[in-house]
Amino acid sequence: MRRTYSLAASVALLLIGQHAGLTAQNLLVHGGTVVTSEGSFEADVLVRAGVIAAVGRDLSAESGVRRIDASGLLVLPGGVDPHVHLGGRWVDDYRTGSMAALAGGITTISNFASAGRGSDLTEVIDRQADLIAQQAIADVILHTTINDPEAHAPQMEALAATGQTSIKIFMNFGGFDPNASAFLQMIAAAGDAGVLTMIHAEDASILANQAAELEAQGRTSVAYQPEARPVLAEEVAMMRAVAMAEQTGSPVYAVHVSSERALRVAQAARAQGLPFFIETRPIYLHLTRERFDGPDAGLYVGQPPLREQSDQDALWEALANGTIDVVGTDHVAYSREDKLDPSQTITNHRAGMNHLQMLRPLLFSDGVLAGRISVERFVEVTATNPAKLFGIFPEKGTIAVGSDADLVLWDPEETRTVRDQDMFSATGFSIYAGWEVTGWPVVTLRRGEVVFEGGEITGQAGTGRLLERSRWEER
Repeated sequence: MRRTYSLAASVALLLIGQHAGLTAQNLLVHGGTVVTSEGSFEADVLVRAGVIAAVGRDLSAESGVRRIDASGLLVLPGGVDPHVHLGGRWVDDYRTGSMAALAGGITTISNFASAGRGSDLTEVIDRQADLIAQQAIADVILHTTINDPEAHAPQMEALAATGQTSIKIFMNFGGFDPNASAFLQMIAAAGDAGVLTMIHAEDASILANQAAELEAQGRTSVAYQPEARPVLAEEVAMMRAVAMAEQTGSPVYAVHVSSERALRVAQAARAQGLPFFIETRPIYLHLTRERFDGPDAGLYVGQPPLREQSDQDALWEALANGTIDVVGTDHVAYSREDKLDPSQTITNHRAGMNHLQMLRPLLFSDGVLAGRISVERFVEVTATNPAKLFGIFPEKGTIAVGSDADLVLWDPEETRTVRDQDMFSATGFSIYAGWEVTGWPVVTLRRGEVVFEGGEITGQAGTGRLLERSRWEER
């Protein structure tokens, strides 16, 4: 591995290392370049009791305040990843998920609280809150997954009162179409309560028909996943998602948009003035469907699947011009062995990849340094926009007086070769192993506490918080 630290970064690590393990305190980050979604400027950041107290040039601090030299480094807001799957059948929990996130410069993560049929949504949130209190190091927001719209629509006001103001609906399962009317009413009820609806947009009927045709031809291995989940399924579902947003007037957030055709549908909704928001994820920006031609195709299985180069180009363009609001990981943690299990098929597979540690370094290297997006746009789609859309701004997602001191000291010149052994996810590997990536976190602070430095996690499980969020109309 080739790793190059600037002199200033090395000094910063030394100063931090002398205080490793300490909780939030007063400190002064000085000499760095502060980056927000609105601009970049040389400034110091003064932190008191975990909150940003001042941002400006040549700030002074009283005796005893820790000083961190950020000369030659970028000072970024901590990242906010609104699309993460932890616990259950996946190997990452709130602790290891937090570790991967913090090592990648993300200080706020999320999870999906699965609501079974007839369940009480406040109890679903409470169960996750207990786990967060035990395990989390990063701060956390929750989304409730809805499978029983008739039972859960009347609970939207109660859900909003918990401070967890988002839900998720899956259009890619057979249970959606028979209950489409109830789901439409569900989205309307969510909007009335100030709750944002996230939607997985793939049409279940098209997926089922395509899978049946491929099975009849004996083409059932995961290598055929791009054929099994065609762009048409995503495009049609996106049209329906837009129609539901228009019919209800409720805010809708399309997760992991993968194709140019689906992107254009969502883009048209925005042009109409609909409250319709667009997320993509790293695999569509950095990988294409050719990965399914190799012997390790199972590693790259996701829903939707990897697309063509033309789709990737369209996503980068949309990322640059402001069409895409958020880059979220859709982090799903399986072991390498599980991902490469040869018994998997186009209809029975382990979809998803671990990405929390790699989202920001990859996007910085392939986006900012490649000249595709500005560093301000990088901050906007990985911190500011998700904080705004999910009701935690300006506490999160920016560097401003009164905001939480979630700060990342970022070395824009550090180059590493990605290695499995450097990953903090319990999966123990990265699909990007062997890639050379430039731009990495040196130090991560969450609410003023150093939680990552020198390649090590210094924060403790149970110090992360479940964040209370505003309702949609308050954002």
